[in-house]
Amino acid sequence: MIKFTNELLFLNFFIFNIMGGFYGVVSKTDCVKEIFYGTDYHSHLGTKRAGMVFIANGKGFKRSIHTIENSYFRTKFESELQEFSGNSGMGIISDTDPQPILFTSHLGRFAIVTVSRVLNIAELEKRILLGKKHLTENFEGNTNPTEMIASLICEKDTFVDGIENVFENIKGSCSLMILTENGIIAARDKLGRTPVVIGKKEGAYAVASESCSFPNTGFELDYFMGPGEIVQVTAEGFSRLREPGEKMQICSFLWVYYGYPPSYYEGINVEECRYRCGAALARRDSVDADFVCGIPDSGVGHAIGYSNEKKIPNKRAYSKYTATWPRSFLPSFQEQRDLVARMKLVPNKAIIKGKKIIFIDDSIVRGTQLKENTNDMRKSGAMELHMRIACPPLLYPCDFLNFTQSRTPMELAGRRAIKQMNGDDSNLQEYSDPDSEKYREMVKKIAENLDLSSLIYQRLDDLIESIGLPKEKLCTHCWDGSSYFK
Repeated sequence: MIKFTNELLFLNFFIFNIMGGFYGVVSKTDCVKEIFYGTDYHSHLGTKRAGMVFIANGKGFKRSIHTIENSYFRTKFESELQEFSGNSGMGIISDTDPQPILFTSHLGRFAIVTVSRVLNIAELEKRILLGKKHLTENFEGNTNPTEMIASLICEKDTFVDGIENVFENIKGSCSLMILTENGIIAARDKLGRTPVVIGKKEGAYAVASESCSFPNTGFELDYFMGPGEIVQVTAEGFSRLREPGEKMQICSFLWVYYGYPPSYYEGINVEECRYRCGAALARRDSVDADFVCGIPDSGVGHAIGYSNEKKIPNKRAYSKYTATWPRSFLPSFQEQRDLVARMKLVPNKAIIKGKKIIFIDDSIVRGTQLKENTNDMRKSGAMELHMRIACPPLLYPCDFLNFTQSRTPMELAGRRAIKQMNGDDSNLQEYSDPDSEKYREMVKKIAENLDLSSLIYQRLDDLIESIGLPKEKLCTHCWDGSSYFK
């Protein structure tokens, strides 16, 4: 069990939004367009920056990095496509540091991209500087995590040993790709917290975070990399450089929230899992309602599953306006994120007025957006508002990915409710048990705070069954505090 200090809790909640994703190709022909479009299919995973890098024949590495905070990946890079060429390359959507990083080392010239969170970066920086080495890349006044990971790799005599060095020394998580003259070396996080998949087509192989990036770029899903596995990818195929580990802690939120519906993780489709989650909620629910509505986007699949199981209509009481309003986590400031979240969802009074409605969403983090939704529904004439959440209450900060969108634990709706009731949230385990009286009191208090007619969260055992993996292979830390680093 992980022990949290107040300082660590603050760091955990100084968030950088969601996660990030990468896409790489090694081909017998030019692969610029495949990487451009394949990387774009990861845009839902990141919020701040994006980059691409290629090895052009006889010209070496060519790289470009742009901010995507005020625009989309495609609009930032489309005008540059004619400047790129090459049979191998990588793209990255990053919710943190500028990437890719270019390195010249005793291992040779290479480019690197990472999907990572390095909690002990200050400690590692001190170690490197004491060794009379240096770090050059700056990330908002701090060390660039991807450069730190590259530096750890370069401490060893081979890429494989270097990646092992990363696995052994960072606290957090790290999946990565390294582009060399000999192809791509791909490595999945030691405990498999983030996915890495391999696709193939005639004359080319691809590596990606999201399998949904394969169909429209011409690739067929071929292989799910295991925890800690390292592979070498060429245009001819891939070979294993490190065996996968037995322990796995893949993030459950991939299926609940931030995974894209057509994607597969560990062979399990996101949208089908959400149908099962919604059905599980329906089987434990006895409320009478006129229809069910999923909060766009990630609540929609859960609502379909609920509707099919409960045999009540599924209607769109909310429509999502995306022509000018991007995803709500894109802006840097919470106040602006709240505004975007509110403006992009338009209530339909004709469907809402005089009705008893079941709303389904993936999760409640702070509750700000849901409170606005509730106010909209009341103003539109809803008779009853019953909220159903596809995962358990969030009670613990995430130490492994850049997920939870709060700056202090007390911003979490669950922790705030506990504090309001008792003034003491030191024994969170009692509030994680859905059969306990304290859990029921907490949920009731959250419902009162959000002006809901009723509130039901998914039970953790039902969520695990819906995903279809053993509990020990899933990270469920933000709900029950159970995960670990090693």
